Amino acid sequence: MSPVRVLLADDHVLVRAGLRKLIEIIPDMQVVGEANDGLDVINLVAQLQPDLVLMDISMPALNGLEATARIMKEWPQTRVLILSMHQNEEYVRQALRHGACAYMLKDAAPTELEWAIKTVLQGDTYLSPAVSKGVLSDYIHRLREQDQPVSPLTQRQREVLTLVAEGLSTKEIARRLDISIKTVDTHRSQLMKQLEIHEITGLVRYAMRAGLISPD
Repeated sequence: MSPVRVLLADDHVLVRAGLRKLIEIIPDMQVVGEANDGLDVINLVAQLQPDLVLMDISMPALNGLEATARIMKEWPQTRVLILSMHQNEEYVRQALRHGACAYMLKDAAPTELEWAIKTVLQGDTYLSPAVSKGVLSDYIHRLREQDQPVSPLTQRQREVLTLVAEGLSTKEIARRLDISIKTVDTHRSQLMKQLEIHEITGLVRYAMRAGLISPD
């Protein structure tokens, strides 16, 4: 039986070195390459045709979520296991939506990594316990929200929403768009009323769902 071919994707050399050591002690596993950014991942998947990619999210050039989507489109037989420091449920949903088979936190135990890999190779999905509880408890509400069509917004509303989601202050948004602070406040209030969203975190989730920002 041929060993499982694994590609490591993380922009931190020490993280990749640690992962390599962990993978190499698992029977029938072979690390065939390492990538330090999203574009490098795409190129190496094309060259090496790995069975499994251990993928970080926050990487230069192309983030791990975008790289995962590209891999699933071009090489759907390759499985992607997201290994990230981000515990936010939105990252998990985005990862699964883009085609990842598993989502693990970087502070997980080595034994959990081995179990997750075996689960994924059997064709199942794996979520770290730390994130699965939040995802499941939020599932019904989010499913209803995601099934609703994205409400049409004006170009100015989309601009304001994007900048709000990126974390800019009212004053910074006003300066960026060359409008008054009062106008920014008006747009934000109209957005919340139109979208029936009552908090900034809800606007951020909506912006991600609408493709205005990406979680990198």
